[in-house]
Amino acid sequence: MDLFELLKNETVQIIDVRTESEYQDGHVNNSRNIPVDQVPKLIEEFKTMPKPIILCCASGARSGMATEYLLGAGVTEVYNGGSWKNVELQQLK
Repeated sequence: MDLFELLKNETVQIIDVRTESEYQDGHVNNSRNIPVDQVPKLIEEFKTMPKPIILCCASGARSGMATEYLLGAGVTEVYNGGSWKNVELQQLK
């Protein structure tokens, strides 16, 4: 996965899986906050989202868990972008 290339896609969805308070402290432009504990409840919504979907969090750990969970649930084109700051840096290139 080349994060830079994925971010150039016009339909890319950036989902930040941190808590709402963490998200409010700073996040990637045009990202959406879906806390990691909400991911299992929103499988059908993830399946219908435009692709690709890039997940991010503080370090990449929670987004990695959410990515694996979604892939296992049949959601396609889901990628772990790592930390939200990494995604932001790639987006600004």
